Amino acid sequence: METIFLKPSKSAVSDQATGVLTPAFLDALRKGYRMNLSDLACHNAVSNNPPRDLALNRGVSRGDDGHFSHRVESKGITNQKKSGRCWMFAGLNVLRPQVLRDHGMEEFEFSTAYLQFWDKIEKANTYLESIIELRDADFLDRDWQIVNKHPQEDGGWWSFFVDLVEKYGVLPIWAMPETHASEHTATLNEVLDRLLRSRAVRLIDLHSNGTEVDALRAEKNQVLAEVYRLLVLHFGEPPSEFEWRYPVRKHSQSDTDDLSDFQSSENHRLTAPERHTPQSFYKKMINRPLREFVCLYNDPHCELDRHYAFDRARNIFGQECMDFVNIEVATMRDIAKASILANEPLWFAVNMGFDQSPELGLMKHRLYDYETLYGLDLTISKSDRTRFYSGASNHAMVLMGVDLDPGGSPRKWLVENSWGEEKGNKGRWTLHDDWFGEHVYTIVVHRRHVSADILSHFEDKATVLPSWYPSAMGVDSP
Repeated sequence: METIFLKPSKSAVSDQATGVLTPAFLDALRKGYRMNLSDLACHNAVSNNPPRDLALNRGVSRGDDGHFSHRVESKGITNQKKSGRCWMFAGLNVLRPQVLRDHGMEEFEFSTAYLQFWDKIEKANTYLESIIELRDADFLDRDWQIVNKHPQEDGGWWSFFVDLVEKYGVLPIWAMPETHASEHTATLNEVLDRLLRSRAVRLIDLHSNGTEVDALRAEKNQVLAEVYRLLVLHFGEPPSEFEWRYPVRKHSQSDTDDLSDFQSSENHRLTAPERHTPQSFYKKMINRPLREFVCLYNDPHCELDRHYAFDRARNIFGQECMDFVNIEVATMRDIAKASILANEPLWFAVNMGFDQSPELGLMKHRLYDYETLYGLDLTISKSDRTRFYSGASNHAMVLMGVDLDPGGSPRKWLVENSWGEEKGNKGRWTLHDDWFGEHVYTIVVHRRHVSADILSHFEDKATVLPSWYPSAMGVDSP
């Protein structure tokens, strides 16, 4: 039985030239709808149950065997808890498999709190420098609004991660472990926002009284000392040097694949102690130029095969803003597949707001079929989702595997997330290829997997997209 909609009378829509909802039109809406049996059943269902559960499409949520034709081996699932550090966790998780392989280790995790500490210092400096830059701007200026909306937030990009690692190095997690504040950033960010805004007022007042830029920067440095103290209270002070040693297998990997007794003293030995700074530890454990990795984007709303940059998308003042080449999603798939087949995981960013289930560990197009549930056409293209602020990168993870059909085309992808082992399939998701086309926006890969034609676009001057462009300020930002 179809829903009955009666056409409103001419008098009921007589004010359509003004766009005002008249009483007559509202009355016509009421009189023009009659609930049929199908709508009654839907009403009873959605008023007594979570609509998301009712919309779960069982036809697409079952039937997966869970196997992947190729996967990058790693161990351990990280947990960003209640923080927006996905981009940072994803960056470190991309590097971890190589560390495990190269150093014969069974387990290893980098300290995310260490990079987080310096990220907040750098973002505080960038914010205050922006205040100095915009010291004569009107408070309704759009750049001023973007800068002051979140003086201190958690979000970021791959380029933020690279800049931090190259400047500050890395630590093992035990050298600077997580704290409550590192895992639950809302209150800390609120206090930092209040501190930075109050000091920004002081900078503007000093400027209004004729203070020169050099003196403003001297004042800024005093503010950064306050920020440093506040962060030390929450994180502890970052170590500048530490001792490093770790267990390695006495036998070679080829002797046995059974590592269950790795921790037994008969089967491992400790390496000789070494003194390291975070920078020397980075060179020892990673020893790869992160600048050789490039960011590729798929945003159909922007012209393809062009070089772009997001204005103000940086955490470290003085560094370049996040940039990328916009490419076809089919090309992005091919590049991602090549990286996985070369045993190299990928940092990638997606929109997690559509058709993904933390309970099932599944990303599948039309996983939640609201169209059938409500009898509505909800179709909107990827390009229009950008245009109407419904589609943009908001979460970063790691692609760890791919399942190819007999013809070599990807059927699904293995994803390592940073939401702990309690979510997904023990911390991992299966990303079906139809979801890839709809909701994957960004991949970061080594240059060798990218064609010379695409790489040549990075030599072109970047078209700068404004700081208010969707997702410009980074994934997992407020």
